[in-house]
Amino acid sequence: MKKISSYLVYAMCIVAIAFSAGAFFKAYAHQPVAAASAPVGQPVDLTYAADKAVPSVVHILSTQNSKTVTREVQSDPFEDFFSDPFGFFGNPGHGQGGTQKRQFQTPKRQGSGSGVIISSDGYIVTNHHVVDGADELTVTLNNNKEYSAKIVGTDKTSDLALIKINASGLPAIAIANSDDIKVGEWVLAVGNPFNLTSTVTAGIVSAKARTMGQNGVESFIQTDAAINRGNSGGALVNARGELIGINDMLYSETGSYVGYGFAIPTSIMNKVVDDIKKYGTVQRAFIGIRGGDVKNQVDAEKQQGKEVDYGTMEGVYVAEVVENGAAAAAGIKAGDVITEVDGKKITKFGELTAIMANKKPGDKLTLTYLHNKQKVSKTVTLKNEQGNTNVVKQADLDVLGAVFRPVTDNMKEQLNINYGLEVMKVDNGKMKKAGINKGFIIQEVNDTPVKSVEELQEIVKTASTSKDPVLIVKGIYPTGKKAYFVVDLQE
Repeated sequence: MKKISSYLVYAMCIVAIAFSAGAFFKAYAHQPVAAASAPVGQPVDLTYAADKAVPSVVHILSTQNSKTVTREVQSDPFEDFFSDPFGFFGNPGHGQGGTQKRQFQTPKRQGSGSGVIISSDGYIVTNHHVVDGADELTVTLNNNKEYSAKIVGTDKTSDLALIKINASGLPAIAIANSDDIKVGEWVLAVGNPFNLTSTVTAGIVSAKARTMGQNGVESFIQTDAAINRGNSGGALVNARGELIGINDMLYSETGSYVGYGFAIPTSIMNKVVDDIKKYGTVQRAFIGIRGGDVKNQVDAEKQQGKEVDYGTMEGVYVAEVVENGAAAAAGIKAGDVITEVDGKKITKFGELTAIMANKKPGDKLTLTYLHNKQKVSKTVTLKNEQGNTNVVKQADLDVLGAVFRPVTDNMKEQLNINYGLEVMKVDNGKMKKAGINKGFIIQEVNDTPVKSVEELQEIVKTASTSKDPVLIVKGIYPTGKKAYFVVDLQE
C-alpha cells in the first residue's frame, strides 16, 4: 500500500509531469479510485451504465513465483568459528563478523486488481502496479471464464499497462473523451475490491486535472465514488456506461476509503495504449521545465514573509528551465508563468500535463507566458527525454549482437563468483563496438547484478528509453582480470 503525505505541497516536476500532494494508496492490493457523473438537475438512473460497464471489467490475479536469491548478510563470528575454527573452508569474514553470501527462498506472492476490456480481441488496460513483477497473470471475466494473460507493455510514468488474453468476441467497453466530462457529473467506479467481483459504486466528478506529487504523468479525475483494495485498474464510467478513466489510487491517511479517489483519464490512456502497440514504449514529449501551480508558489513565498506579484494567480510557475529544451529555445526563464498553450488557457500544472501527455517528439506548439508580467508567445518544437525528436524504441538483446549463457558451476568455483552471464559469441553489434569479446563474464550492468538473460533483457529495455541510453557493463575475464565497458545504445 503506497502512502504519501496527507497534505498538499508545492512540488517540482519535469515537463509533461504533474505535481501536488496527498496521502494516497494504489488499489492493487492497495486502493484505487472511484467517481461520479450525472445529468444536471435531473434524477439519474445509473442501472443502464452499470449494465453496459460491468461485463467489460475483469479480475486480475498477479502471481510472483518463489525464487532463490543470493544476499549478503552480516556473519556471526562465533557461528563461523565453531563451524570452521581453522578457516579451512575460507568463510568470508571468518572470525571477524564480516559479511557472507547466503541463499534464500522467497515466498510465492499474489495480489489482485482489475482491468478493462478495450477491444473484442482481448486487449485489456490496467495499472502498471497491478502487473509489475508478475510471473503469471490470470484474468477472470464477468462470466467466470479464466484466461492466462501476457503483458504487451507497461508505462510506469502514467501507471498504465496493456495486457492481452487469447480470446475473441469479448464485451469491449465504449470509450468516451474524458476532456468532455464536467465537475459534478455522476460516475460509476467498477472493479473487484477485496476480490468481490463486479462491484459498482457511484459518486460525482469532484475535480479535474489533479496532481498528486507522484513524479509521473498526472492529470487525474478526482471522484468521491468509493474505491477500495482491488479496484486498481478498474473502470470509471459516465452515466452512459462509457469509459472516462482507469481507477488508480485513493486519498487516505489510514489505507481505507475516506472520501476521494483518482482515475487516469482516457485522454492519457488512449495515447499510452496506441504507443505501446506501435512502438513498444510511450513516445513522450517534453517542454523542458520544472515547476508547479503559480498559486502554490505565491502561497509558499508568503509563508516566508515575501510579497510577490507574478501578474497572475492562474498558470504554471517556471521554477527551472532545462538546458537545450523547448522552453529554453522559447526564451522562457525561471520565474516566468505559462498561461496558454496553443491559445488554450492554462490555470494549473495538471492541465499542462494533460496536453503534453498527448504530444510526441517533433510536435510544435505555441507557448504564451508572462515574463516580468509582460505577455510573450513563442512556437517551439518538442523533444524527447534524450534531447532529440527521434522515435524512442525499446531495444532488444539483438542490438547487442552477442549470445549469452549463465556462467557454469566450474567457472563460478574457478573465479570465486556466484553469478554472471558468459559471452559465448560476438557478432557485429553494440558489444563489439564497445570492445567486449567472447569469454567475458558480465556480472553487473548499470549497477544491477545480472544472473540471467531475462534480467539483461529488462535492463537493456529500460536503458534504451532513458535519458542516457547507455550500458555500463562490469565483469571478469576467465583469467580473473576485471574490466568494465560502456555500451552506447543510441543509433
